[in-house]
Amino acid sequence: MTETTESKQLLHLVFGGELTTLTDMQFRDLDNLDIVGIFPDYATALTAWKSKAQQTVDNAHMRYFIVHMHRLLDPQNG
Repeated sequence: MTETTESKQLLHLVFGGELTTLTDMQFRDLDNLDIVGIFPDYATALTAWKSKAQQTVDNAHMRYFIVHMHRLLDPQNG
């Protein structure tokens, strides 16, 4: 019998929005946050993050983030 090894699912959220200032992590308009998506691993999330960050490079106040959702869902093993 052959066992298949499935890699552990480590969910990551990519989102962004325009900040009020360059020195603070407060969003200008919460209603207009850009939720890029939830991804199954960090590598995929990083690819999505890079793409969105590159698209908004001309706006210094626009920032995108990767949230390690797996750490929030399971803090003991995150």
